[in-house]
Amino acid sequence: MCVLLVVIWAPSYFLLESADTWQLIINTMTTIVTFLLVALLQNTQKRSDDALQQKLNALADGLSDIMGHLAKDNPDLEHDRKELREAVGLEDRENTR
Repeated sequence: MCVLLVVIWAPSYFLLESADTWQLIINTMTTIVTFLLVALLQNTQKRSDDALQQKLNALADGLSDIMGHLAKDNPDLEHDRKELREAVGLEDRENTR
């Protein structure tokens, strides 16, 4: 990609009448490309953050289920399980199994 830009950019100096016009076009194109790359990076970071949050929620949900099964033998775990679910924002759901 960069090689293609240089191949287009270098001869454009000779096609334009003045160096000021050439510099204005190059600066404008550089700004546009920079803006697009920043937008792409932000989008990628947001998707990565969303995927990580889903994984953490799945882990917390699994841990809560394990604590629920162990709470039968140790009643103190039920309180800890409820705290975990509230802290993570997991809702209690009916068990369909």
